[in-house]
Amino acid sequence: MLKGIHPCISPDLLKLLAEMGHGDEIVLADAHFPGHTFNPRVLRADGLGVTTLLDGILPLFELDSYADPLIMMGAVPGDTLDPAVEQKYMAAIHRHCPAAKAPVRIDRFAFYDRAKTAFAVVMTGETAKYGNLILKKGVTPIS
Repeated sequence: MLKGIHPCISPDLLKLLAEMGHGDEIVLADAHFPGHTFNPRVLRADGLGVTTLLDGILPLFELDSYADPLIMMGAVPGDTLDPAVEQKYMAAIHRHCPAAKAPVRIDRFAFYDRAKTAFAVVMTGETAKYGNLILKKGVTPIS
């Protein structure tokens, strides 16, 4: 056990986050997302919601300040988004990154394309419809 690291951060997830460079993306995928179909590097975080993982990841992870660092999937025509999902994610994000802007929404197939080129996909236990979130890593400031 390490001090100062949220218990939801597994050794494999900690290693993955440390290996990412600026501009790399990580997908926090909901439980329905076909992560293994799109990316060869998949970590399992079954039973953990995206907000729990955000609370564990964001103290360790600088969001990109040069590009949109938060991306979510837009609704397929005929579907509707539950605004509570984004609100819940943004509450967790703002606890660690108060100036973060709302996620950019992209279409489902564009999201799949991003998942293919992402550094990794973390399969969560999130059951919210359209509960997928991409984080783009920024440059960690030197203290």
